[in-house]
Amino acid sequence: MSSDTPAKHSSASESRDVAEAAREKEWDQESFARHLFDGCFRLDLLDPLPQPDPAEEARIREFLERLDAFAREHIDGERFDREGWVPDEVLDGLRELGAFGIKISRDYGGLGFSQLTYNRALEIVGSRCGSTGAFLSAHQSIGVPQPLALFGSEEQKRKYLPRLAKGALSAFALTEAEVGSDPANMSTTAELTEDGDAYILNGEKLWTTNGPRSELMVVMARTPPRENVRAKRPITAFIVETDWPGVEVKHICHFMGLRALSNGVITFDNVRVPKENLLWGEGQGLKLALITLNTGRLSLPAFCTATGKVYLELSRKWAAERVQWGAPIGKHDAIAQMLGRMTANTFAMDAGLELSSLMADSKRYDIRLEAAMAKLWHSETAWALANDALQIRGGRGYETEQSLKARGEPPIPVERGLRDLRINLIFEGSSEIMRLFIAREAVDSHLKVAGDLVDPRAPAAKRVRAAIRAAIHYAWWYPSRWVGWGGWPRYREYGPLARHLRFVNRTSRRLARSLFHAMVRFGPRLEQKQAVLGRLVDIGAELFMMTAACLRARVLVERTPSDRSPEAAADLFCRHARRRIRASFRNLFANDDDATYRLAQRTLEGQYAWVEKGVIGLDALEAADAPPEPATAQPRSAEALEAKASSN
Repeated sequence: MSSDTPAKHSSASESRDVAEAAREKEWDQESFARHLFDGCFRLDLLDPLPQPDPAEEARIREFLERLDAFAREHIDGERFDREGWVPDEVLDGLRELGAFGIKISRDYGGLGFSQLTYNRALEIVGSRCGSTGAFLSAHQSIGVPQPLALFGSEEQKRKYLPRLAKGALSAFALTEAEVGSDPANMSTTAELTEDGDAYILNGEKLWTTNGPRSELMVVMARTPPRENVRAKRPITAFIVETDWPGVEVKHICHFMGLRALSNGVITFDNVRVPKENLLWGEGQGLKLALITLNTGRLSLPAFCTATGKVYLELSRKWAAERVQWGAPIGKHDAIAQMLGRMTANTFAMDAGLELSSLMADSKRYDIRLEAAMAKLWHSETAWALANDALQIRGGRGYETEQSLKARGEPPIPVERGLRDLRINLIFEGSSEIMRLFIAREAVDSHLKVAGDLVDPRAPAAKRVRAAIRAAIHYAWWYPSRWVGWGGWPRYREYGPLARHLRFVNRTSRRLARSLFHAMVRFGPRLEQKQAVLGRLVDIGAELFMMTAACLRARVLVERTPSDRSPEAAADLFCRHARRRIRASFRNLFANDDDATYRLAQRTLEGQYAWVEKGVIGLDALEAADAPPEPATAQPRSAEALEAKASSN
């Protein structure tokens, strides 16, 4: 589509229908978070914690030790960032270690490790270089291996998984110029050939991580509606080999952070995709993507946790060494407040990551909510933590590694780390979309009872039946969310942390009541009250993280009874979380949301354009004399891409 051709956007109802069709409708396994939003604190689902397979421990230890040694010696984040390129020899070294097949079954040539081990590996690599970590993550979390393992045929697995385990780089191609969080606008198409042996793929994908250097991709495309395909606007997933005719790298994308990331615009021009490369089935592509992301999103909390640990160490050491006004800056209350908060939050990030990973590995839980909440909470917390770390380091935090080294100071990567970290609030579902996703799943039990009552499109007969059904259900449900045992001595086995778990118990019922109140108050307009939904989601995420922190502290203290420091870290985290939760409840309905929305709409209409006067603004950028970079197809070979990166 040319830039001067107006894009045709789907309607709100069409977009909603596409999203609803892709949802997992049933909850076949237990969900701790779903119970939490429903007012039931089911600690018994998590205590005792799921345990990793002890038979793997020796193999895991050896692999992580080798990976750690390799990362220390060969991964140079500063150089890769400066040159905009992760060298082939580094990727080859990771291939030799088996790092591109960490979760691929040993039956197909992979290492066959758990989600927990995979996330530990990402922490090691990510702590050295975010761009290098992204190669591993984009390949295994959302690239071909995960959806292939979940939904591929045995023939597809035997054809591709051994190749992927050896390090054939893969990517996931969904986003387009008009398709971000709203896949209803997808324009890439796949048409079945007359003989029925293949699909002809046409379109263009934007921001394809790993794409320019990948050998394989999962590509999402719209297929024609068919009688045997339930979706009205079918989106289908295909395995595409990038050396097939018609696959080209149109543009290499460059970003604020992760500057050595391989990311680009990929075009598909009459690409012939064999029918056997269709994944799962026609119309199943978007559901495949969402299910894949249930565990795929856990890679971002791993990178955030790694960053938290690195920043906590450098902040601790600097706050102890840097003397101002007659004392180490860590002794001054303003800095001590930051350092204490960083310690508690890093402990909580580690706890939340471990709990989510163990839940994924156990195969006993539906973790769609837990993974989404971990992604949301970790990415926002890590960003705030990194900002504090930069503040503690002062000018040295703002200065680049290269500049620090050139004048004889340790090249500590605060500035680069902050740039790399920012994308996590956007990757794999922005914070805003995560809140909407979590909110939709949180109200699912209510919609199953009273959905027709709040659906303006539902006929009158359905609304009447829904009203009767809701009256019967809520006559029991609502009073039960006021009654419960959330006081002493419950959870006394957790010692000083028991009071926080009792708070979670009581607050889960309040959260459920508040969610119900919001549905009654706003009715069909609730989906438009995104600020209200966001506060409810934030409360649920904080309760989940409080639970994770208390569970991890108890395990650590039981392991080493003489060290009670985990309890102190969990206690401080829970204290802070309780204040944030109370603030969210206070602002739930008594807020300035409507006034803010009204002003925003007036801004959109241009009524406040006068506020923007007095600067050289957007008109200068739009009228820039410099010609745009030619949109010529880039070569596929790694050597040519490397030469291009070096020339940049």
